[in-house]
Amino acid sequence: MNRVMKSVLLAGAAWSAASSMAMAQDAAPQNDQTALDDVVVTARRRDEQLKDVPVAVSALSAEQLERTGAADITALQQQTPNATVQIARGSNSTLISFIRGVGQQDPLWGFEPGVGLYIDDVYVARPQGAVLDIFDVNRIEVLRGPQGTLYGRNTIGGAIKYVTKRLGDEFAFMGRGTIGSYNQRDALVSATIPLGETFAVGGAFAKYDRDGFGTNLFTGEEQYDKDVTAYRASAEWTPTDQLFVRFAWDRVEDDSAPRHGHREVNSTTGGYTPPANIYDTNAGVQGNQEVQTQGTSVTVEYTVNDTLTLKSISAWRSGDTATVIDFDQTPLPFLDVPAVYADEQFTQEFQALMQGDNWSGVAGLYYLDGKSSGVFDTIAGNLGLAIAAAGYVNTESFSAYADFSYDFSDRLHASLGGRYTQDKKDAGVQRFFYLGAARSPLTGGTARPIFATRTNYTADDTFEKFTPRASISYDLTEEMTGYASISQGFKSGGWDMRGDAALVPSTVNGYQPETVTTYELGLKGTAFDRRMSFASAAFYSDFQDQQITTQQVATLPAVGIASVVDNAGASTIYGFEFEGRAFITDSITSNVSVGYLKNEFDRFITRVTGAPVDISNLREPQNSPEWSAFWGVTWTGDVAGGELNITPSISYRSDYHLFDAPDPILDQDAYTLVDLAAIWTAPNGHYQVALTGRNLTDEEYKVGGYNFAGATFNNSISAFYGPPRTFSASVTVRY
Repeated sequence: MNRVMKSVLLAGAAWSAASSMAMAQDAAPQNDQTALDDVVVTARRRDEQLKDVPVAVSALSAEQLERTGAADITALQQQTPNATVQIARGSNSTLISFIRGVGQQDPLWGFEPGVGLYIDDVYVARPQGAVLDIFDVNRIEVLRGPQGTLYGRNTIGGAIKYVTKRLGDEFAFMGRGTIGSYNQRDALVSATIPLGETFAVGGAFAKYDRDGFGTNLFTGEEQYDKDVTAYRASAEWTPTDQLFVRFAWDRVEDDSAPRHGHREVNSTTGGYTPPANIYDTNAGVQGNQEVQTQGTSVTVEYTVNDTLTLKSISAWRSGDTATVIDFDQTPLPFLDVPAVYADEQFTQEFQALMQGDNWSGVAGLYYLDGKSSGVFDTIAGNLGLAIAAAGYVNTESFSAYADFSYDFSDRLHASLGGRYTQDKKDAGVQRFFYLGAARSPLTGGTARPIFATRTNYTADDTFEKFTPRASISYDLTEEMTGYASISQGFKSGGWDMRGDAALVPSTVNGYQPETVTTYELGLKGTAFDRRMSFASAAFYSDFQDQQITTQQVATLPAVGIASVVDNAGASTIYGFEFEGRAFITDSITSNVSVGYLKNEFDRFITRVTGAPVDISNLREPQNSPEWSAFWGVTWTGDVAGGELNITPSISYRSDYHLFDAPDPILDQDAYTLVDLAAIWTAPNGHYQVALTGRNLTDEEYKVGGYNFAGATFNNSISAFYGPPRTFSASVTVRY
């Protein structure tokens, strides 16, 4: 079936383009609503038309997300080529992102993500609580490829920008109620209130509740439920045409039940077999999951003159997480992990945006002061131990950047930029053995002496890098632009918070930064009297010094379970992407995206078992499906005096690996998701009714997993699955 669906999706891309070409010749746009509007993005930190930006960027508007029934930020995975955006294994609200095969699977504190997440230009350093529900949003931009010049640290894979709406100067109210499968009950209220001609305040409240897709068969708790509360508040002041000030605050509370995996194989002890329902578990570890994240920001823009605008972005964010994960998925304490994380960051950015007759650019300074810490136990019942890992990482980052574009003629344009980044880090790592297969004193267990100190060190280091970007673009016609670019990004080094110095003494040395250099050719624009728009890119990436985590399990005389993180890998990555939108008729619109990705290890060095050995022939990059595609068609018509939009859509991902070590049990086969959304809007625009069905074919597909095979850990191979078939209905009121 998946081969058929892949062919259908690829044929859909050609059909949409061909249909629009044939019909556009005889059917010019009748009004502004049928013409493709100019899409404005801030991918280069300044407002530009999407077709003029020499960057591979997807811009998904609030309307487009709504029409496809997107619920949270993970919907980007379906509509964006060569992207993986998923909820992390063992979590309800921690984000895992890969773009073009580059990202970070492990969300442990101290590890840096490979894809940067931004909320209104504020960098979100930690992935906990980052699975953002889509509300009060203007658009989401996905920048593919390293963004080391304008976005800096940890954007070697790309960046995701969540852009919220500005308040404006008119009163607005929106209320929405949703009910759906698994007792879904969502409520959303937002409002904008002008207080005079120059000042306005706004706020939003959202509550998301849903029963679990499965059950913990041992404890009776729900599995894969949702209990999330979100708040936003903002104020905008525009005393003159030159000055704009915005204050924003947000908070998310996730009180969903702990999410454990599904055991994929029989246990070696206890006689546990895989539950029939892929969302069920027999996990026995006890404890709550609680995640709170919040942040405030102040943005000030001052237009000095037609040439210069100054901008300041000051922001503070923090997060706290308490969670439990049962790796062995049985009531037995073979591999139970209670954990606590905390993080805090302050960022300050100054920008100067400049505009001349034939040039434009931005220059800026950026500062981050971040702190992350945590503690977790590995309760190893078969060893009679609780292995406690604790540590912290403090980061002080400073960078200066500039990016300027120059028009050599009406058609020929060039851009040149660079960024210098310096990360100063200090860290402390501790790892203790406690006798008894129960929580250690560090996570609230019974007080008892340390049986063995495995790791106890502090370290500091400075990581610095200059990352350039250059591009040249040429307007082939007034509505079509081709470009070529080279860009580089780097991700900072650090220390393994799980490191066992007794087992692997070199862990105290930490690991160094990794870098990606990408070469890209692109073609984008509009055609057929603006009835069709498209963006395409071909790329080649050189990924060096990859930070790779491998696991080491040892018995006597060096008993232990430890990870090893070092710069073990190098990869060559290449592929292409196509995104298109066409008005096939005045009532039918089609959206298509296709991504091809070839990701191969050139080097994969393991030092765990002794002398360095290159095992790249035995390893496969993770979260890198060769093909990804999306096809959605929206029909718009007049029904009962109002406007009805019906959008069926399908998305496809070819087979991929969840880990760099291929595993036929955990590797995911190709799959296709089928969704359908229908939205009716009343004639006055005040009322809206929506019906949504997602994963209509009830496809079963893995999004994460753990592999601790063998008798030592009760043959613990577990998987986490994407949502099943669901239906929902919502009513929206707007004024």
